[in-house]
Amino acid sequence: QVQVVESGGGLVQPGGSLRLSCAASGSIIRINAMGWYRQAPGKERELVAAITTGGGTNYTDSVKGRFTISRDNFKNTVYLQMNSLKPEDTAVYYCTARATTVQFLRAIVNDYWGQGTQVTVSS
Repeated sequence: QVQVVESGGGLVQPGGSLRLSCAASGSIIRINAMGWYRQAPGKERELVAAITTGGGTNYTDSVKGRFTISRDNFKNTVYLQMNSLKPEDTAVYYCTARATTVQFLRAIVNDYWGQGTQVTVSS
């Protein structure tokens, strides 16, 4: 069983900053990658940023230069520093962890999701 819990969302004015945190816990053998997705009302869920165990990162074009993803491998935690926020960044942000667990004596890799945290950018 793996739990993924986000925190740090809220209301911020345009141009402001927020920092999201996400921790994965449970019977985890290895976290292979962690990332952040977002879903705005009426839109599909999209990848915002992802980071591998080795520190490789990937960002969607609309957040490059404004958002920074980082992780603490020892704590199975990932962070998303969001600067210069825009109204179009308003969405529910979801954390995901690709984790290896042992089930029935086999190593199984699954994607686990948090419940989401609301980010609202508005004046």
